[in-house]
Amino acid sequence: MKKLLSNRNLRSQILTYGFVIAAFVVLQLVAAGGGMSSSLKGMLVPICAYVVMAISLNLTVGVLGELSLGHAGFMSVGAFMGVTAAISLQNAVPAPGLRLLIALLVGAVFAAVVGFLVGIPVLRLKGDYLAIVTLAFGQIIKSIFNNLYIGLDARGFHVSLLQDRTNLEQGGRLILGGPMGISGIQKISTFLAGVILILVCLFVIFNYVNSRTGRAVMALRDNRIAAESIGISATRHKMTAFVLSAAMAGAAGALFALNYSTVVANKFDFNTSILVLVFVVLGGLGNMFGSILAATALTILPEVLREFQDYRMLIYAVVLILVMLGTNNAKLKSLFEKLRPRRREEQS
Repeated sequence: MKKLLSNRNLRSQILTYGFVIAAFVVLQLVAAGGGMSSSLKGMLVPICAYVVMAISLNLTVGVLGELSLGHAGFMSVGAFMGVTAAISLQNAVPAPGLRLLIALLVGAVFAAVVGFLVGIPVLRLKGDYLAIVTLAFGQIIKSIFNNLYIGLDARGFHVSLLQDRTNLEQGGRLILGGPMGISGIQKISTFLAGVILILVCLFVIFNYVNSRTGRAVMALRDNRIAAESIGISATRHKMTAFVLSAAMAGAAGALFALNYSTVVANKFDFNTSILVLVFVVLGGLGNMFGSILAATALTILPEVLREFQDYRMLIYAVVLILVMLGTNNAKLKSLFEKLRPRRREEQS
């Protein structure tokens, strides 16, 4: 039975990797043939960023079993810190690809640090209390960036809160201007970089889930008292998963922000956290392949419905409701089970 489950997980992972790579190849061929609209081309990088956000949140909600409503806060940390790093290195590192890599790493590191600090009080809670506190922290992070000023001149970085007191020398640049955000960003994010980031995050998550630490986290999710009774540290293992999830969200934020010329803190508000949570719930808790499909479909759907103008979001909401009703229908689930290949082998 254990071998059967292992083979099933391996097939699922190969299917997920294969889908991402096949989608990249197909879209590249379509774009090369001129069959892709300019609006869809502009959505490729945001789709990759939202996919990373979805699978990273699925690590917290699906694998760890904790409801987080502040995931957009980690995305904003990665976005602003990653863009700041990219702008600061614009002259020192002229290669866009290398600068993007550094920005992704910087965004991931800063988001991981914030995730650790947030996790200290948050992971002592559970259920609705944890969700409310993560929501509060997400709003706090957004408010900080709305009131943060970061400048760079020959003397180095200058940081101030509430108002601009950076006092930059001549030739200096105000990178982050509080509620005005960051403007004049050089767009260096690419679809290839986004797909690579997705594959890296999938590799990290799959190996984490199948590791001893990942199994300990799932044991805590299923029965915390039983897991702690055999010596599993709840605080340490939950913190590891939470910080890892925050780091991936930070990298997604850097990728997302470096695809636009301007980025503001209001972009990473409560609505963004809820949107990513919808991706996770719709795709299935713990199902990374489902999160990828849901994030892709629900990011493209509003653009497909744009021709309906005033009724666009109404249709979008109705589609969401119908899909959720369909995926939670027992008869539909049993039909999918019958259609699954090698079902008899798994039951034996």
